[in-house]
Amino acid sequence: MSYRDVDVSAADALMDKYRGGLDDEIGAALAVVGLSADRAHREMAIRDDMIRVAHRVGASLRQLAEASGLGRKTVTAIVESDQARN
Repeated sequence: MSYRDVDVSAADALMDKYRGGLDDEIGAALAVVGLSADRAHREMAIRDDMIRVAHRVGASLRQLAEASGLGRKTVTAIVESDQARN
């Protein structure tokens, strides 16, 4: 696998952001926590988009709740946020 210099620089900048100037184990742990939180946020956005798509094409709220592991109220809120935008 190869990376461009700009990719490496961006990763370094993110890790520095989360380390908070700490170069010890705490700084490393903070970097992992921050990077994990960023990834989780992106994954949740993708999941929510796919819930909206599935609902638009006919999936029930029950099906979506079961597939996502979320409660029906949460799935309903996600679906309704799509309807509010339209």
